[in-house]
Amino acid sequence: MEQPRRTTLADVAEAAGTTVPTASKVLSGRSDVSAETRARVMRAVADLGYRGRSGRGAVPRVDRPALVDLVLSGVEGTWANRALSGVERAATAAGVDLVVSVARGDGAWLTRLLERNLRGAVLALVDVTAEQLATLAAAQVPVVLLDPVTQPPSTVASVGAANWAGGRAAAEHLLALGHRRFGVLGAHRGHLYSQARVDGFRSAARRRGNDVRVVHIDWSAAGAAEAAAAALLGGASPPTAVFACTDNIAVGVYDAAESLGLRIPEDVSVVGFDDLPEVQWLRPALTTVRQPIAEMGEAAMRMLLRIVADPPRDAPREELATTLITRGSTGSP
Repeated sequence: MEQPRRTTLADVAEAAGTTVPTASKVLSGRSDVSAETRARVMRAVADLGYRGRSGRGAVPRVDRPALVDLVLSGVEGTWANRALSGVERAATAAGVDLVVSVARGDGAWLTRLLERNLRGAVLALVDVTAEQLATLAAAQVPVVLLDPVTQPPSTVASVGAANWAGGRAAAEHLLALGHRRFGVLGAHRGHLYSQARVDGFRSAARRRGNDVRVVHIDWSAAGAAEAAAAALLGGASPPTAVFACTDNIAVGVYDAAESLGLRIPEDVSVVGFDDLPEVQWLRPALTTVRQPIAEMGEAAMRMLLRIVADPPRDAPREELATTLITRGSTGSP
């Protein structure tokens, strides 16, 4: 039976309307390519499924410098610090050097990453596109998604938390306290982790016809969490308990409750998600679902190094358990 012809870089160049050397520049992270041409090449790589050069002339991953990249969506807050600490711990144990990049909206992080000719990368909370993932695969740069923002393709490895189970645990706790009217504040609708937490909470809270009102937060607006919480708590038949899909959103619930003269937990119980160190300053202390962020970062780096040493047939997936931490912000209605 005749074998299908392997897609070549010449095919990519032709589809992108450019030359083979220019297409090669894109995959090697060269900066002397226009943004428009770069986008066409990346789109052609994704459309044609180009997987990069193999055989003679290809550089094995283990022969590249002992360098890996951690790409973060941002460096503000302790989520990024905890993820970095876990990734760095695993990299140091393996004798690998770490470079940290920030994925800004212009996509320049990808060009810088390709130019470094590194062994692989961990992408933490990065909303990576199909074209970017295809380009990394074509350049033979293995990646692991840490807490992926959207559902990753089956060919891409990932490490996340048991978000659905964590949301359900929050609801079970509030139900056991006697709550029957719930408000839920989620992050962006398209974010995988947020939707999983909302779905897990609703799966338990909606039993026996309990009232659950879900509002998603627009993080681009200053004070969005406080405004959304105020709308929930200030309406008719307000919820007696609010589940915030992140601890940062829970802070907005605290602010809204204070502005409305509501006491926590006497008038409204609050549950967060993440167990970030800064929530220890809230009064009362926040009941929250602990996400093992540092452990997730460590697991992602170990997974990446295994992939580099021995590429698997199927992309591995790992999900770390979450734990409900009960504190003073929840009580009986």
